[in-house]
Amino acid sequence: MAAGRPTIADVARVAQVSPSTASVVFSGKASVTDATRARVLEAAASLGYTGPDPRAASLRRGSSGIVGVVFEEHLGAAFRDPIKAVMMDGLAEGVSPLGAGLLLLRDDAGISPDVDGSGAGAAHPAQSAPSLRSAPVDAVVLVGCSGRLADSLEAVRGRGIPVVVIEGDAGPGIPRVELDNREAQRHAARHLRSLGHENVVLLTLPFDARRWRGWVAPDDSRVPVVDVTRERLAGARDVFPAARVYAAGGSLIDEGLAAGRSILSDAHNRPTAVIAQSDLLAAGVVRAAEELGLSVPADVSVTGFDGITVDGFAPYELTTLVQPAAEKGRAAGTIVTRMIEGLDAASISFTCTFRQGNTTGPPPG
Repeated sequence: MAAGRPTIADVARVAQVSPSTASVVFSGKASVTDATRARVLEAAASLGYTGPDPRAASLRRGSSGIVGVVFEEHLGAAFRDPIKAVMMDGLAEGVSPLGAGLLLLRDDAGISPDVDGSGAGAAHPAQSAPSLRSAPVDAVVLVGCSGRLADSLEAVRGRGIPVVVIEGDAGPGIPRVELDNREAQRHAARHLRSLGHENVVLLTLPFDARRWRGWVAPDDSRVPVVDVTRERLAGARDVFPAARVYAAGGSLIDEGLAAGRSILSDAHNRPTAVIAQSDLLAAGVVRAAEELGLSVPADVSVTGFDGITVDGFAPYELTTLVQPAAEKGRAAGTIVTRMIEGLDAASISFTCTFRQGNTTGPPPG
C-alpha cells in the first residue's frame, strides 16, 4: 500500500475480493453475502479506511453535494431564534434526497462578528471565509433577501447556481417560499381592535443590517429593507395607521425586555397593547411589564408572532400567529432538489394560524 490515505483497492487486496465488490460494501448499491461484507469491513478497519474520499466522489458527480444557506443576521443571533432552528431542520430534510449537506455562509459584505446581537460590528471584506462568490455549493438558500445581498446574489446567478429565497424577494425567476406576514399580522391587530384597543405600539424586528434600536419618529420615511419586518409592519398599520413604532435589534427576549422598558415606562403615555413581531420579543415585553408592576393583560395586552414554546413563560400563553416553520424549510429543500435535478420549481406560499392565549384582553378602564 502506498503511503497516505488507504484506497478501496487496498481494502480489496487485503480482503481478497475484487475492488468492485469492496466498493459495493460501502455504497450499499448491491447486495453481498454477510461473510464477504464482514471480511471487507475487517480489512478496512485494519487499514484505517473509513470510506470513499468525498472529494473524488464530487469530481465524479460534477457536484459538491453542498447547499449553501445565508441568513440576514449573524449566525449567533439566528440560532438563538427557535424558528430558525426548526426551519433548518426542515431544510435539511428537504435536501435529504440529494444526499446533500448544508453550509452556512456569510454574504460578501462581510459584517464583522456581533457577539451580543447589537449590530455594532463594522463592515469589512471577509477575505478568508467562504462566500456566495467562492463557496463550492450546488445551490443557495437565502433566508430573507435585503439590498445588502443584491451584489452577492448577482454573483451566484452568474455562476448558474440555483437560488431559493425564504421570505424575501430576489427578483423575477427566483423561486420563493412565502408566508402571509401582512395578513397574519393584520389578524392580530384586528383582534386587539375588537377588544377595544386604540393606543397601540408596534414592536418590530430589525429594519436593516445596522440593527439600530429605538422609537421610529412619526415623520420618519424609512421603509424596512427586511421583507418580514416591512410586511408585518404594514399589516399592523392597516388596522392602526397612527400607531407608534419601536424597532428592536433582533428577535431575542432580551431585546423585547429592553424595548418593553422603554415602551411601558411612561405612565402618562403608556399603550394599552403591544404588537410584537416575534414571540421572543413579546415574551420580553411581558417580563418588562412585570418589572413595572403591570398586569398582563389587565394593564397591557401583548401579541407575538411565530407560535413557539417559550421556556419558563408559564402561566402565560401568548396570543400569537403560529407559522409552519419546519414546512417552510422543507419546501425550500424540495425546490432546491427539483432545480438541481433540472425540473421546474414554483414558489410556495404558507399561511399562519391565529392562536388566542391569555396575554390579550380589553384595555384598562
